[in-house]
Amino acid sequence: MNIKMPDFDVKKFVKDAGSTLSRVVQLTEEKLGTSEKTEMDRHFEHLSERSDCARTWTEKIVRDTEAALIPNPANRVEDFIFEKIEKQKPKRLSNLEYLGLDMIEGGGEFGQDGAYGSALIKVGQAEQKLGSCERDFIGSAGMCFIQPLKKFLEGEMKTITKEKGILESKRLDLDACKNRVRKARSMLGQQTKDGISPEAVLDQAERDLRVAQSEFDRQAEITKLLLEGISTTQATHLRHLHALVESQVRYYGQCNKIMNDLQRELASMRPPTPRLRVNSEDVDLTSGPPYLSPSQNQLSVQLLTQGSNSPNSNQHWQQQTITLHTMAEEGPKPVPASFPIVDDSVIAELVANSDPNDISVL
Repeated sequence: MNIKMPDFDVKKFVKDAGSTLSRVVQLTEEKLGTSEKTEMDRHFEHLSERSDCARTWTEKIVRDTEAALIPNPANRVEDFIFEKIEKQKPKRLSNLEYLGLDMIEGGGEFGQDGAYGSALIKVGQAEQKLGSCERDFIGSAGMCFIQPLKKFLEGEMKTITKEKGILESKRLDLDACKNRVRKARSMLGQQTKDGISPEAVLDQAERDLRVAQSEFDRQAEITKLLLEGISTTQATHLRHLHALVESQVRYYGQCNKIMNDLQRELASMRPPTPRLRVNSEDVDLTSGPPYLSPSQNQLSVQLLTQGSNSPNSNQHWQQQTITLHTMAEEGPKPVPASFPIVDDSVIAELVANSDPNDISVL
């Protein structure tokens, strides 16, 4: 059985190893301050700083947007893993949808005919609608904003980082060649141990320097063109930002409509007339007597009434108390406890200027 061995270029391997060693030596000498370093022009340095700034802040914006859309870090990790393996995010209910389900089930247990049970069901249905809108918003924001920014980081920025790394390697090779040329020039007129003339060594070093300079200039031009393209990507990112804002406006508009509709439905379920709670029972004040049970001979009712009748003035509440008495006649004859001395018009007037939610029995 013949096994084909992969081709292995020994010369290329030795050359690459020598270049790597030369770069390490050059970088070490630069750190120690014993070797000169080729500096880029100010325009190139400015472009490089702008690209680093763009990468840093884009990464932060992507992370913060993902955290705002999906606050649970475990869910974000799960989404990342599923995207890498199955190319799609897992489907899960939101917290609002879970809340809505529990409210609907609880309302069914309390009874749909009761005020509390029916209100729970309506609120639960609204929470489910909010959860559905939230899920749609998360998907829309991911498509129109997060994914384009990630594509920029994984595409253009990764290419720029790679080309800048190649440029740095070419720069180290160039500076190493410059150091060899300076060393060869300093050895002119001296005897070499290997028998090679210093002029030949200098000639070879200068040829290497010209090649290194040419490669460095070409790589610098490539990298510069890529860096200049950063300004055009910002215009694209601005459109994606507008799309995110439009998606948010649409989402919050839907939520506002859902909650306004829910508020109107709950308001329609409230009793239409003012009511008084007596002995844990609601009493309709507009239906007339009796207000008192046979076992009571008086009843004190505390009302909070408006202090000003002017519609333009600041309304404040004043506490007023009225006492209802049963009619009592002399003699042993029992008296029906059905008719209070206080006229109904008095109570109606007080109730009309009172807050129904703040009526209490003393």
